[in-house]
Amino acid sequence: MKCNEIIRRLEEEYPVSAAESWDNPGLLVGRADREVKKIFVALDVTDETLEQAILSGADLMITHHPLIFGSLKQVNDQSVIGRRVLGLIEHQISYYAMHTNFDVRGMADINEQQLGLTGTEVLEVTGENNGKPEGIGRVGELPEEMTLKALSASVKAGMGIPSVLLYGDEEKRVRRVAVSSGSGKSMVPAAMKAGAQVLVTGDVDYHTAIDAVACGLHIIDAGHYGTEYCFIAFMKEKLQQLFPELTVSGAEICFPFTVQ
Repeated sequence: MKCNEIIRRLEEEYPVSAAESWDNPGLLVGRADREVKKIFVALDVTDETLEQAILSGADLMITHHPLIFGSLKQVNDQSVIGRRVLGLIEHQISYYAMHTNFDVRGMADINEQQLGLTGTEVLEVTGENNGKPEGIGRVGELPEEMTLKALSASVKAGMGIPSVLLYGDEEKRVRRVAVSSGSGKSMVPAAMKAGAQVLVTGDVDYHTAIDAVACGLHIIDAGHYGTEYCFIAFMKEKLQQLFPELTVSGAEICFPFTVQ
């Protein structure tokens, strides 16, 4: 199967048009007409995941985060990005990224299921799909009111992560929860506007977090990787369903930090 045939099918469900204007999804490296027999899925192109893709014999690598965001003035072995681009090219691996288009059409639904939210709405509307609003994140209700301490434990279990950072009184009882994967400090105003009592996201800096708590919005920082590595298993299964004739493998789950 040709690479562009796989991309065409993926973009029927996760169109590039659904991505944010600043984003850079799509075929970033390699030939669209490459014959593909093996696909490798990862959250990022790192030295480790690229090596895993090479060892798997992949013809196509698919990640959530784009390896290339800004302009590249040089492609050589003198920079991290350049080395990885060269590695893809030298091993004849085409490379495709699906970032905020997947956040809108896939990730938000996964996150709400991980937290068991009901009666959900889009947290930040970015467009429409068949006349219905779509966008980044979700806000909804927990099955029952619980303390922030209990919710933190539920987030860890649901997302399969070892730890979270909780900003706020752990005995505070909450029910209305917003979730936005990745780096979500910019979603604080939207969460407040939606009446959320807590925002589950990642990469929240200290000052943003303490100011949010002062305004009545508690923060559970589950980490950028922690809120999004679900992409690997989801997309692996999705690709296996769409293309049963192909071999699909995924990156090893490896948190980029350790809790000491």
